[in-house]
Amino acid sequence: MGMLRTHTCGELTEKQVGQTATLSGWVDTCRDHGGLTFVDLRDRYGKTQIVIDAASTKKFAEHLHSEYCLQITGKVQLRPKGTENAKLLTGQIEIAATEIKQLNSSEPLPFEVTKSQETNEELRLTYRYLDLRNPAVQKNLFARSKMYQTIRRTLDKKDFIEVETPILTKSTPEGARDYLVPSRLNAGEFYALPQSPQLFKQILMVSGFDRYFQIAKCFRDEDLRADRQPEFTQLDMEMSFLEENDLFSIIEEVLVEILKDIKGIKLATPFPRLTYQEAMSNYGSDKPDLRFDLKIQDVSKLVENSGFNVFASVAKTADGLVAGLCIPKAEASRKDIDTLTEFAKAEGAGGLAYFKVNDTGLESPITKFFKPEELAAIQKKFSAAPGDLIVFVADKKQVTLKVLGAIRLYAAKWKNLIPADQFHFSWVMDFPLFKFNEEENKLDSEHHPFTAPHAEDWPLYKAGKMKADQVRSRAYDLVMNGNEIASGSIRIHNAALQKEIFDSIGISDEEANLRFAFLLKAFKFSAPPHGGIALGLDRVLTILMGLDSIREVIAFPKNQKAVCPMTSAPSLVAERQLKDLHIKIR
Repeated sequence: MGMLRTHTCGELTEKQVGQTATLSGWVDTCRDHGGLTFVDLRDRYGKTQIVIDAASTKKFAEHLHSEYCLQITGKVQLRPKGTENAKLLTGQIEIAATEIKQLNSSEPLPFEVTKSQETNEELRLTYRYLDLRNPAVQKNLFARSKMYQTIRRTLDKKDFIEVETPILTKSTPEGARDYLVPSRLNAGEFYALPQSPQLFKQILMVSGFDRYFQIAKCFRDEDLRADRQPEFTQLDMEMSFLEENDLFSIIEEVLVEILKDIKGIKLATPFPRLTYQEAMSNYGSDKPDLRFDLKIQDVSKLVENSGFNVFASVAKTADGLVAGLCIPKAEASRKDIDTLTEFAKAEGAGGLAYFKVNDTGLESPITKFFKPEELAAIQKKFSAAPGDLIVFVADKKQVTLKVLGAIRLYAAKWKNLIPADQFHFSWVMDFPLFKFNEEENKLDSEHHPFTAPHAEDWPLYKAGKMKADQVRSRAYDLVMNGNEIASGSIRIHNAALQKEIFDSIGISDEEANLRFAFLLKAFKFSAPPHGGIALGLDRVLTILMGLDSIREVIAFPKNQKAVCPMTSAPSLVAERQLKDLHIKIR
């Protein structure tokens, strides 16, 4: 192993009994049992118990403090019968120390290393180097390293080439703000840190590389939350001469291998596929959690002639929707319903109607407004059984689906409908090509302006036979346990079609050339049909490891204010540096 150790702290077993071994690591725990002292020595590989006799304890006492870095030599011996630790690979043996050398000492600790996850996160990030000594924290980074190796191995077999694209690039703000880097050599001009390698990977397809991937650092200057960081990592991929199915099968194979290597789980493929419209209509979300069923049911036709005017009036409105969910075995109390109603209002609903299901039918303050046959039809629609609770929202379609989508997740947690330790993947396809920007009163791209429209939709839109919100794109997302983990599309590779899309979203020729000139110029030299995807590796690993924040799987993350508590970045810089960059702070 090297001059300072013969073995790691996670290596020795009964096979080495009788041998002399030298270990190096940190003092994890130290226990004085009268005549004997026991030390657990820890490194990244594991722990080994060291036993020190009374005479030696006195000799070595000054070295036996938490997190002191030690080199220990001694004879490997079996632990006394009944003291073995089956949880450790080294749990059958111990080392009887004959020599202890202090490699370094430690100041008093701000927290106990092996309990770092129980302390304040800001303190953990300030002393991240101590937090990272915790084996429970280290395992996340070991899993991350294994994931990278799996990705590279799998894609290498599929003839992908790994290419690094520039970090200092051109500012093309699209969605989030760019991080800007001033240029000293070009006064007043700026580079931008890439939000993604999007334009470069399309250039690589024009260049004939056919299959590209990169484990890419990306940067976005946006407000943070648990699943966002100013810098994050994605598996970036692009392929030429492909259809959606080609890409889906490859990314599915990558995920099959990742789950096999990290969790020992065998995934079934192909993953289920839903259109955007199916996802929204059935689950009220474009990233539905399909680990449980609980579909939204449209009851507009059933209630449009009822005596309950709240339902009837909305059902007869062109953009109105009356829909509901049946929460199984809810056994809901008055307090439960009040809490659910307040939750629905917070999500944007005007209120919440409900029926409790009992042995005789449906029970609610609004039952009197419905005919017996209408109540029977509603119960049949939901296949509702005694003890269930049916809740309804009546509003504009967009509001109704959004609120019921939120209630669906609320109910799943409330009634423990989500199976533990299950990973469910699904594709959501055919997203809208455009979204309406109310602030600027114009169309924007739903994903980005290089996303191809469905071939059958675009001519109809150009001819005025299809509305903008009906045009489907060839965009797709991959969803894992209700989280979007990947997004991509088949790209536009034709300069004329690209100009038509730019025209539709109000990007003039002048602006297009200013922002994307190098890509548009490349398209003039026979770009192949191509498409790709970006898989959020931080988010995937967070879900796999059962964690709540992506900060747990990043070695040196920023906090929610985009600050690194360990290094105090960002920080002020010297006036001379600003002068060299031709910058003055106002």
